[in-house]
Amino acid sequence: MKTLDQFTKGDDAFARDVDVAVHLDRTSRVPLAHQLVCELRRAITDGRLPSGTRLPASRILARALQVSRHTVLIAYDELLSHGLLEGRVGSGTFVSEAAPRRTRGAEPASVSPPRWLRGAFVTAHVSEAARDDVIEFRAGQPEVAPVSNEAWKRAWRRVAAEALPGEYAQAAGDLALRAQLAAYLSRARGVSCSAEDVVITSGTIQGLHLVARATLRENDVVAFEEPGYRLGRQVFLERGAKVVPVPVDDDGLRVADLPGSADAPILVYTTPSHQFPLGARLALPRRAALLAWAREHDALVLEDDYDGEFRYDAPPLPALASMDRGRVAYFGTFSKVLSPSLRVGYVVAPPPLRDRIVELKTIADYHTSWPVQRALAHFLASGDLERHLRRMRRSYAKKRGVLVRALANVKSLARVRGLEAGFHVHLELDDAVDASAVAHRAAERGVSVSTLAPFYSAGEAMNGLLLGYGGLSVDRIEAGARVLVDVIREVATADGG
Repeated sequence: MKTLDQFTKGDDAFARDVDVAVHLDRTSRVPLAHQLVCELRRAITDGRLPSGTRLPASRILARALQVSRHTVLIAYDELLSHGLLEGRVGSGTFVSEAAPRRTRGAEPASVSPPRWLRGAFVTAHVSEAARDDVIEFRAGQPEVAPVSNEAWKRAWRRVAAEALPGEYAQAAGDLALRAQLAAYLSRARGVSCSAEDVVITSGTIQGLHLVARATLRENDVVAFEEPGYRLGRQVFLERGAKVVPVPVDDDGLRVADLPGSADAPILVYTTPSHQFPLGARLALPRRAALLAWAREHDALVLEDDYDGEFRYDAPPLPALASMDRGRVAYFGTFSKVLSPSLRVGYVVAPPPLRDRIVELKTIADYHTSWPVQRALAHFLASGDLERHLRRMRRSYAKKRGVLVRALANVKSLARVRGLEAGFHVHLELDDAVDASAVAHRAAERGVSVSTLAPFYSAGEAMNGLLLGYGGLSVDRIEAGARVLVDVIREVATADGG
């Protein structure tokens, strides 16, 4: 097998932009010239050699394919006679502009999946890309502040001044970033840990995948918040776990409803800093109760510190991992702090689990991109992360105030909940206002919101909306809220009438 990009090995550069496979079978009774005609015709009609492509000179192609120049001239002459090639005096041989192209039909529908496609089908519940013409109250979308972009550029300039490593990095992550994260978590979240305790991942979802693989067997029980983070729930379902929903109220996960005795879960997943999607914080007594339950039943708590960096009108609560490191795997991400495009997260895990997930990560992707890790290490070391967080707290607090004031115009029909932290809230609607009807009518007017129903796995969902405001400007929040106020009143009037 030769490829036409190999033709540039000589002193002729005719084929420098050509890359297509040509296969000649020297054991066949079919003459080599005819084989070459068929190969080039197929490449042209399939579109692998587009119109206007310059072909190699006959002597260059002959040398590359190790055939006589006469063989190539015969092939070229036949393709010229059929109008597939054209000669240009002083320039060379080109694929004709009029060369026919084969129309590719749709693949025939398969009656059944192939025998090797044995895994369970999984649909990832992710949002489509945002549209500029829609005001989208998307949860989990942060604001990317221009001033933080400047700090990010400074971090990258420092990375660019460093020599690119000549070998694979550590699977656990860049030591400089892990050390900076350990110092930050000890200082800001009270999680006493060292660089050795931190594993860098490509986001929280990868961290959950690694922990699920390290801990679960088929039909193991996992307790999960209800309602809860859909992608997180899917991770455990994909591993064949039995996911048991545990209700959430104004104080967070209802620990008293966790199964006990023989049915006790292996893992308990929770978002205690700002429950997703209802926004409650796990109360301190329940934090203590959850850890006591985990010790009693030899279970592991998975603490997804979602939005833990952003709190407003309430005093900080200790991270679960700061209260009992041996029973908690702590997850964090830069996607919500800086930008969704930064697919970098981390897990702080007890030593036996940490060692196992490092081995699993080696198999999964070996390690997260070193330049991105090193840029984040500089971002933390310079203090730019904490300066960014202070700016974002002020910005999100302002946006939250704008949204709350605007929705106060329908306070008899809707109550804003989950205000203590993060950059999303949920809007609890009166029974007279159907959440699906509100979402549908708002979408018709260019405002996108989600109902709470998709975040429930069983039972009746709360009648409400999920409103993420972090990625919206103040003007768009005001405009979108005005539409929601009008729609809520319309739906209430229509239902009442």
